[in-house]
Amino acid sequence: MQIVNQTLSLKQPSRRKGSVNVLSITMLMMFLCVCVYMFRLVDLDPEPESRVEEGGQAVPTSGRDHGDLSRLRSSSLEIKEKEIREKGSEILREQLDAAKRELKLKDKECERLSQVRNQLEQELEELTASLFEEAHKMVREANVKQAAAEKQLKEAQGKIDVLQAEVTALKTLVLTSTPSSPNRQLHPQLQSSGTRGAYKHIGGHIRNKSTGGTFPPSSAKPEPSPVSIQPVVKEDREMDSVLYAEFLMWKEHPTLDRSSAFLSRIYREDIGPCLSFTRSELSQLVQSAVENNSLTIEPVAMSALPMVKASAIECGGPNGFRAAIETKCALSGMSRLCRHRIKLGDKESYYYISPSSRARITAVCNFFTYIRYIQQGLVRHDAEQMFWEVMRLRREMTVAKLGFYLTDQS
Repeated sequence: MQIVNQTLSLKQPSRRKGSVNVLSITMLMMFLCVCVYMFRLVDLDPEPESRVEEGGQAVPTSGRDHGDLSRLRSSSLEIKEKEIREKGSEILREQLDAAKRELKLKDKECERLSQVRNQLEQELEELTASLFEEAHKMVREANVKQAAAEKQLKEAQGKIDVLQAEVTALKTLVLTSTPSSPNRQLHPQLQSSGTRGAYKHIGGHIRNKSTGGTFPPSSAKPEPSPVSIQPVVKEDREMDSVLYAEFLMWKEHPTLDRSSAFLSRIYREDIGPCLSFTRSELSQLVQSAVENNSLTIEPVAMSALPMVKASAIECGGPNGFRAAIETKCALSGMSRLCRHRIKLGDKESYYYISPSSRARITAVCNFFTYIRYIQQGLVRHDAEQMFWEVMRLRREMTVAKLGFYLTDQS
């Protein structure tokens, strides 16, 4: 019983702790087996004991008493052995059940950890896939941007080359042509049509006042007739302080907005009257196209086609009929020989115009071209030269409005 109690006392701490040691279970089973083996080795048939009687002599016990004693001992040992086995088996069952419960808990914990690991692996794979996809997307976008940038660079280089050529041509035009002495190579319309006969050849006698004689006609040379010599008139100019001050204010922040005093005056005094035609609605469209730089003027191809009556065409002739025809001007409504036609923006309609209308539109276009050059910084002259060039362009608009224009004699 003491051994069993010691065994129970040894097992109670482990039960309190809730952990099972397999080695302790094995040692307990070995200890129980040793205890059983030791009980079986006990001598169940000892020497008969002597009984002392009254005379002082030992009287041996009988064989019957000895057998009863042996049976009692053996039965008590069997009972104890049975109790030990039952308690040991009970302890083992309890420890086995505790071990099974702990194993179930461990299995659940392992399953939970396995699920967590699988979830982490799946999230890691998804994160890796998303990172690779994002990286490929960024690479594609970078390639597209690089291609677009290269294309824009090529276009910009082409535009720069065109602008450099325009600047060179503009410098040549501005430096070699002035209002007082225009460049006749850049303005072929200013070329003289030919050498005119300035002298008249006359025959006859030339009377000598001193002798009164006459010379024969054969000896007389052609003599120019008296020609009145016109005095050379030099154009002079004087700057208007108000106009110049308005121009300087506009030049500090050049813009095409008519809200400035400089452009407001020019719109009111020059552009508006110059582009004011009989067909007011079409005149407004032409002015808008000139301001947006989307108006196209092209000559009509000359061909041997019959003349068309003025009443047959109201808006400058049918599209595609490229011939110099006598028709009504689309702007003035008067019957004229229209050698040019205009197109407004991307519209497919063409409008035939007279030479006078073309001169007025061209004068306004020249003015807008020059102030755009100033706005873009392409004119490298001082403010005074720019001002006088603007005044010259304003004079051209005024002259064209009054009906004066140059024609090609060829």
